[in-house]
Amino acid sequence: MMQYILLLIGSIGIIVILVLLFYAYKKTQEAQELFFQSNEKWKNAKNNLANEKREALLKLKDELFHKRKEFDLELKRDKLEIERLQSKLNTKHDQLDKKEEHIDQLRMELQQKERSLSHVEDTLRSSENKLKTLYNDLLAKLERVSNMNREEAKQALLDTLESEARLAAQKLIQKIEEEARQVAKEKSIDITVIAMQRYTADQVSAHSSGVVHLPNEEMKGRIIGKEGRNIKSLEMATGMEFVIGDSPDITISGFNPIRREIARRSLEKLIVDGRINPTRIEETVAQCEKELDEVIEEYGKNIILEFNLQGMHPEIVTLLGKLNFRTSFSQNVLSHSREVGIFARMIAEELGLDGKLALRAGLLHDIGKAVTAEVEGPHAIIGGEIARRCGEDPLVVNAIAAHHEEVMFKSVYAPIVLIADAISASRPGARRETLSTYIKRLEKLEEIAHSFEGIKKAYALQAGRELRIIVVEDQVSDEEAINLSREIARLIELEMNFPGQIKVNVIREKRAIEYAR
Repeated sequence: MMQYILLLIGSIGIIVILVLLFYAYKKTQEAQELFFQSNEKWKNAKNNLANEKREALLKLKDELFHKRKEFDLELKRDKLEIERLQSKLNTKHDQLDKKEEHIDQLRMELQQKERSLSHVEDTLRSSENKLKTLYNDLLAKLERVSNMNREEAKQALLDTLESEARLAAQKLIQKIEEEARQVAKEKSIDITVIAMQRYTADQVSAHSSGVVHLPNEEMKGRIIGKEGRNIKSLEMATGMEFVIGDSPDITISGFNPIRREIARRSLEKLIVDGRINPTRIEETVAQCEKELDEVIEEYGKNIILEFNLQGMHPEIVTLLGKLNFRTSFSQNVLSHSREVGIFARMIAEELGLDGKLALRAGLLHDIGKAVTAEVEGPHAIIGGEIARRCGEDPLVVNAIAAHHEEVMFKSVYAPIVLIADAISASRPGARRETLSTYIKRLEKLEEIAHSFEGIKKAYALQAGRELRIIVVEDQVSDEEAINLSREIARLIELEMNFPGQIKVNVIREKRAIEYAR
């Protein structure tokens, strides 16, 4: 039994030893695996480190290459810049050398001139001494001959010189006055022409119409109404006369332009509305009167804002708006007043005067036309009174009242407004002269020029205010060109009617042309 126990213990011991050996073997295997893994990681880290080192080295080499390339380019640019500056410096150096040579040459010439001047001074000094000697001898001889001493002779000479100087001064003053008048005339013409050339406007100004077109004959009967009651109501409400004939139009006749415009607007609204009866007519006329008052105020305010005129009385603003419905020789009076204001400002500024004051006087010069239907008298006097009552500057009041020379001028602004008024009224196309008439007048000017011999070309310029003629230089001499301009001007005066004056400009020139091949 004891043997079995010992044998069992021995077997257990062997098993324990075997287990321990197996466990030691497993640990050894795990240690080897850990060793192998550590070795692999070390190798991988080493390889990664080598790769990173290689990439960093390549990157460093690449950066060094780019830096070197940029440095070479920068060096090349600097070299080119240095060469350019060197070339520029050489050019400056050459220029300085030339200037130094030129200065040396001028210095030599100056020295030579100084020597010549010194010689001339010596000669003059010698001549002066001789003249003094001759002068003293002459004075002594004159005293013996004239039986007068030096003081008496000097006094007689001064009296003679004084009389001659007075005569010469009178002639000089007369000459200066004539030249001043001529220069003033030429300057006034230049200023007027400059003002006319600087301004542009439509050829024909718009004006209010007194004709209403009807869509059909049935509408004409509806407007007349039963036994003419509608047309009578219209005439009673508007104060205008409605002329109905065979044509499909109705003509509105009346002296007051504002009432005529109200009648035209009322009739057009009634035609569009279609309801035409005495009650509707009265309502429409009242509505158009209110609308036209607003339109008049709007026209007046717009013209004031356009020129930025401050402190304008409300009555004048309203009267300016009324001028839009007033015409004079088919020219819209508000447009005409605007033109006159612009022309007056241009002329005043050319003369160095107050352009704003001239603009104000020119714009308001026809303000009296807005009330001439209600007030008797010349519109210039009426306009001046309105301006005075509304607190305008006395110079503006006088310019308005005097622009038709019905009162005396009190300042230079009055004739400026008069001139601007004449320019606006007489410019081509402003009034009744049609475009065809205007073109025929220009063609007539050129036709008159071509009727003379030796004319090469002829042009009507500046809206017919200048006729420029180019003559054949071999056929017309300078003297003949002067006579030709006089003859053409005389023929224009005989055969044509024109506003203002026409400048006949005859040009004769000789041109020599050769080609270098």
